[in-house]
Amino acid sequence: MKTFTSLALCAAAFLALPSTTFAQSTMAYPEKCKSQGMDMPKADMSMDGMPTGEMTDYQKASMGGMKDMHMNMMQGMMKKDADVSFVCGMIAHHMGAISMSEVELKYGDNDEAKQMAQKVIEAQKKEIEEMSKWVDKEVK
Repeated sequence: MKTFTSLALCAAAFLALPSTTFAQSTMAYPEKCKSQGMDMPKADMSMDGMPTGEMTDYQKASMGGMKDMHMNMMQGMMKKDADVSFVCGMIAHHMGAISMSEVELKYGDNDEAKQMAQKVIEAQKKEIEEMSKWVDKEVK
């Protein structure tokens, strides 16, 4: 719990920093992707940061993957070297994309969405392999 609390505080501090990314200023999250009536900061959360209440098996699997991704990303982002921090954070991010895609393949019904998920898995695995080799080479 102490590690989780420390990482959560680090993440909160990181999120409070002013954004210097172009993606946030040039891209908007689609309105159709937002859950109506769900204010995440005010949502009922359990001790491990997960929403409480009734969730489907799909939602539970998705949330579990996101929890793992966020923990690993926070660890990677705490590296002192900016390059290593970026690459480690991206590895975790890509692993999260694979997890989300695997959940889609297991629970999804739409063939087009499943094809997109399979493409994500293939692309992200290649990038993780490339980034992992770079970390092994660069980090002493």
